[in-house]
Amino acid sequence: MEMEQEFREAFVYVRDTYAGMLRETDEGYEFVYDTDYLQNEKAAAVSLTMPKQAEKYFSKTLFAFFDGLIPEGWLLALISDHWKIDPNDRFGLLLASCRDCIGAVSIRRAKA
Repeated sequence: MEMEQEFREAFVYVRDTYAGMLRETDEGYEFVYDTDYLQNEKAAAVSLTMPKQAEKYFSKTLFAFFDGLIPEGWLLALISDHWKIDPNDRFGLLLASCRDCIGAVSIRRAKA
């Protein structure tokens, strides 16, 4: 019997405005901007490497921008130990530690 794998998703916010969805997939990761966010001309892109567009972004590894939001060093060790998250589980670390990131982008487990 084949086990169905559960893929996680993250809600991406820019300055507390819902910007799009980041998902795990069979092939890696995808990010897609929210339609309403795309229509807002004043809304900033999530990053310079991911300008606003209707098409999904795909990557075999976690996008460098999102990976860069994850803490490093002693703070990474503290988060990994406290929440029992494998340091190699970059998506899990992103979900656990990036709700209140430094900068304009935050990651949430649910849409607010």
